[in-house]
Amino acid sequence: MSVSPLSPAPNEARNAVIAGVVCYLMWGFIPLAFQQMAAHGATPWEILAHRAVWGVPMAILLVAMARQWDKVIATLRDKRTMGWLVLSSLFIAVNWITYISAVNSGRALETSLGYYLNPLLNMAAGAWLFKERLSGPGKIAVVLAGIGVVIQAIALGHMPWVSLILATSFATYGIIRKRITADAQTGLLVECLVLSLPGLAFVIWGMTHGQSHFLNSPATTAWLLFAGPLTVVPLALFAWAARRMPLSTMGFLQYLAPTIVFVIGTLQGEPLGLIRIISFGFIWAAVTVFVIGAVRTSRRKPHAPIVSEPEPGLVEPADEGASVDRPR
Repeated sequence: MSVSPLSPAPNEARNAVIAGVVCYLMWGFIPLAFQQMAAHGATPWEILAHRAVWGVPMAILLVAMARQWDKVIATLRDKRTMGWLVLSSLFIAVNWITYISAVNSGRALETSLGYYLNPLLNMAAGAWLFKERLSGPGKIAVVLAGIGVVIQAIALGHMPWVSLILATSFATYGIIRKRITADAQTGLLVECLVLSLPGLAFVIWGMTHGQSHFLNSPATTAWLLFAGPLTVVPLALFAWAARRMPLSTMGFLQYLAPTIVFVIGTLQGEPLGLIRIISFGFIWAAVTVFVIGAVRTSRRKPHAPIVSEPEPGLVEPADEGASVDRPR
């Protein structure tokens, strides 16, 4: 039996699901790693700096494996593309520092809400900025999510700024990346390089002024070094899986990470009163409507390589036909 080139072989499809699950599991449990770094004295800004610095060697390895140095050089010489990548790097840095600060200060539930909102915000932004047609389920999902945010504000006593900053910074990042042609590995390396410059300066400043925790103990050093692979590996897995996975599958998997973070926040004792539960109820209802609409769309276009991205991330699938939302 022949296999269509647009349909991955059974083994490849299974491996794509495994890769997708692993990357979302890593994104889901990443708060525990950041909390361990904080337990060893590292501040959010220090964690961010090491995440940027040690992400570079891993990103270089990916480019070397893909043999894409010619694309990297071409991108570095293109002033317009570099300008956009610098801007996208700034937005992902905002996303990262907000996320790290929140999970290390007992606000994991707010980060969970942010990543539940992200795909819905992307959909709304597409309709507003790119005149994309918003489907019936899409409109219902956006309204339900809006109600959920308002109720969350009532529960907290203020707007859920952490959630909104995470969702909007990530959505803006995705919009910027849609405007440039840099492929997955190239864009990842360039963005890591851009962020590593201030990151390295911060690390050196901390070490020379007695503010660094990097060499305090073998455990602290290991955790901060781990920040690099922890950033790049799930992004690489996502980029590979996204090219081989239909929207109907990825649409479900992308909510695995915020669900895990929600459970982590709850188990760690973050307050979850009745009003807040109702708020998440509206968000989950919006997510359900969104996923059902996505599944119906994918069934009408069974071979379309359309996927939705995750966390807090830097990479986009190498398949130029894919539409993506990136995670943390």
